[in-house]
Amino acid sequence: MGQVTLHYEPTARQRAFHASKAFEVLYGGAAGGGKSYACVWDALLRCLRHPGTEAFLFRRTYQELEKNLVAIAQRVIPPQLGTYSASHYAFRLVNGSTMRFCHCNNEDADKLRYQGAEIHWLYIDELTHFRRDTYEYLRTRVRADRRLGIRPLVRCTANPGGPGHAWVRERFVDPAPPGTIIREPVASAILGRTQVRTRQFIQATVRDNPYIDDDYVFELESKPRALRDALLLGRWDAFEGQAFPEWTDDPAHYADGRYTHVIAPFDPPAHWPRWISFDYGYSRPFSCGVWAVGERGEVYRYKEVYGCDGAPNEGVRLAPGDIARRIERALEPERRAGIAVFGVADPSIWDGSRGASVYDQMREAVPALFLSPGNNARLPGKAQLHERLRFDADGRPMLQVCTTCRDFIRTVPALAYDPAAVEDIDTRAEDHAYDETRYFLMSRPLPPRTPPQRRTKRFDPLG
Repeated sequence: MGQVTLHYEPTARQRAFHASKAFEVLYGGAAGGGKSYACVWDALLRCLRHPGTEAFLFRRTYQELEKNLVAIAQRVIPPQLGTYSASHYAFRLVNGSTMRFCHCNNEDADKLRYQGAEIHWLYIDELTHFRRDTYEYLRTRVRADRRLGIRPLVRCTANPGGPGHAWVRERFVDPAPPGTIIREPVASAILGRTQVRTRQFIQATVRDNPYIDDDYVFELESKPRALRDALLLGRWDAFEGQAFPEWTDDPAHYADGRYTHVIAPFDPPAHWPRWISFDYGYSRPFSCGVWAVGERGEVYRYKEVYGCDGAPNEGVRLAPGDIARRIERALEPERRAGIAVFGVADPSIWDGSRGASVYDQMREAVPALFLSPGNNARLPGKAQLHERLRFDADGRPMLQVCTTCRDFIRTVPALAYDPAAVEDIDTRAEDHAYDETRYFLMSRPLPPRTPPQRRTKRFDPLG
């Protein structure tokens, strides 16, 4: 084989993606950043540089895989360097390396097809379309025989949005500014030592890609606000399909509470009615919100008890009695002050068809814990939250959340619509705080209000 010239001129952000020394990298944040293109080139260059290695490139569905990653690979890889096998979804390169194109259309079943795989270079395009447990499972396949002399790695891309939006944001975007290498110690009881694992978020927007034409930028600017801000600016607090785009978290107004749904912590007046709302979970988190009802009927979530083990949407696997005792400890200040607390919960915890119900077990542990079955009508409950989130003419909503309620703030704004039931929430997401909030709001529904007239602001793409 003679000399082969590869024609690839990466952008500055793509070069940063290729050069990163982190074990895990998330590249992207907006449309038009050249993410999929960079993914294919990175895999190709690593496979050519290291003979006999294997890159696995994933998309969520086969249709996306074929129209995107496979199409790019067929376009950029010269025939002198390798041939594509459509039956095996693989490019076999002349130096013995292989680029395998994979999908997880049925995440529970399809991920197990890679149980015995040895993945040297793992690439996942549009990571927010995957569940966290699928990502974690595929990462366990990232390994290499020492004789290869390589350090395996993980490279991902994503736009804001999708069912995995919350966990991807929490893992890559929120911990540090873009470009920062995050260092996380990992201890091994078997080896008796600690290793540092690294990850990095490299942000790219349409402005970082000089090959995008102006028409594409104009098209993105014409989209609705949430979609525009996510795809054009790469904002992770606004994305296509966001169930509650009216949600506003403005630290500048935490103190005065105007035009923000997140406020500074405060002690509600003793005469304000108090409520708790509860959604049970064992392998998934349980959630209990503690609410105060103000003079206008507005509600404040001023503390919460959330059963998560630190990984998004993973429960702490507590027995119902232990959950009840945690709630009891959270309500100790109210008990000492003589404040009555009413409760509403998921009606399924009263199911005693297979023995003692969850509620019976909670009452056995904490007899003073009284809950009533909530109204589980999904769409009316969702409508109530929309109604409560609306600002009046003075910038006051009918629902606000204290900054201490981190799990509500983390999960509810990240909820997306279900593509199969377009008016409802995608229940694959971490929706437990949302569910118990629905039960509470349906216990005191608001009638529809006339929306205030507000002056619209001209969009400035430069901020």
